[in-house]
Amino acid sequence: MRTAGITTLVLLVVIFSGAGWIYYKLNKDINTFSDDGVAQDRPPDTSPGQNILILGSDSRSGDNSDFAGGSAENVGGSDTTLLMHVYADHKHAVAVSIPRDTLVTVPSCRQQDGTWTKPRNNVKINSAFEVGQFKDGNPACTQNTVEKLTGLRVDHTIVVNFAGFAAMTSAVNGVDVCMPKDVYEGDLNPNLGHRGALVFPKGPQKVSGQKALDYVRIRHGIGDSSDIGRIKRQQAFISSLLKAIKAKGLSPTTLLPLAESAAKSMTFDPGLNSVDKLLSFGLGLKDIDLHNIKFSTVPWRYSGEDVAIVQPDANAVWAAIRDDRTLDNQDASGKNGQNPSASATPPAAPTTAPPTVNGSGIRVGVYNGTVTPGLAGRASDMLKAQGFTVTAAGTAKVQDQATTLVEYAAGKAEQAKTVAAAFPGAQVRQTDGVTGIRVVLGADYAATGPKASGSPSAPAPTSVPTKVADDARSADEDVCADLSYG
Repeated sequence: MRTAGITTLVLLVVIFSGAGWIYYKLNKDINTFSDDGVAQDRPPDTSPGQNILILGSDSRSGDNSDFAGGSAENVGGSDTTLLMHVYADHKHAVAVSIPRDTLVTVPSCRQQDGTWTKPRNNVKINSAFEVGQFKDGNPACTQNTVEKLTGLRVDHTIVVNFAGFAAMTSAVNGVDVCMPKDVYEGDLNPNLGHRGALVFPKGPQKVSGQKALDYVRIRHGIGDSSDIGRIKRQQAFISSLLKAIKAKGLSPTTLLPLAESAAKSMTFDPGLNSVDKLLSFGLGLKDIDLHNIKFSTVPWRYSGEDVAIVQPDANAVWAAIRDDRTLDNQDASGKNGQNPSASATPPAAPTTAPPTVNGSGIRVGVYNGTVTPGLAGRASDMLKAQGFTVTAAGTAKVQDQATTLVEYAAGKAEQAKTVAAAFPGAQVRQTDGVTGIRVVLGADYAATGPKASGSPSAPAPTSVPTKVADDARSADEDVCADLSYG
């Protein structure tokens, strides 16, 4: 689904109102998905803030076909993946978009019959939602994929579909948007064969209902007609929606129909399956100011028609989120009553001495899953010094590994645990196709492991590149600013 703006609505209503009483009326509308498919080898829960994965589903089941067309029998897909981090100071938030065509590793995921797939490398992230051919999609698989990609533990996952979107935008009497150029029917439907009637004139305008849905879905005919440009307009739409909610006031007359429509179109993870849990989560968010809500896109580049993640820039974003630092390097942890300061200097990445482990008799292959040069060699030397036999040292198939992974074949679980002890924080899992034990080194090891001799700057950066921070959009930004790409 192309509607990231819809997806965040319930959260955003709570952010600006703290009106917990709404949820008592909405309790009957809370829908949840099963967490049976959530991976066991998850990243550690180390971030003081909270991470919320927001997915858009284009399922045509139920009332959705009235707005989107298509067959109700089609498997639900997802074209919107947004990772929102709410900082521990409860005064800042950032939402990072991951383009639908981003090439990632989709790990083992649960299917409808209870079996688990083999990991797939170098595939588009939106394919994770379709694993197992669930009618309403597979949010657990996408959550597993995002956790593997970022090394961040996802605290909550929320899925939204088409239904209820028209009512939500109408509840605030429409949303102010802007078009960088005139858009015609043929832009909405490239198969139309002719330009058709004018749908959106160039410049600012107000949309609601079906027209709002058309706005957030449109991709063709603007800029390079890519999903990247559409993401920019979706982020502008969410920002404008927030402004509309604040402008309408936080009265029950406004909030109740808005929240009712949102709740009916959303599915929550089991961690948000009750009014009490939603209240506990939501009431801590009400003090976030519009200017302190930022929207960004993971650092990327084109790889043919697909999208590749740019490293080490992306890992710097994930590291900042993990440490509760904003994109412009403010400390937003809220510790010791400390006020965030734009001039705050991030702590230097520590170099941790490897723990003492007896690796005698254990054979292991070591592969560098990052862009940090020489990492596999340094890890191999560390393992050899502790008695391990290193059978191979090289480069992994992907270089966007966030958290170090120890994979092992059947019957090697105990030895794998010993290997993992040499890499604090590493994930451990049994993997089909692995004949022994192998380590895929992640950005966490690049930041804390032994440095190259004479090289003080081998690890991933400890601060987000200036360009990423400068390109981020604030929720209070001009609705006509930065609406396309290419």
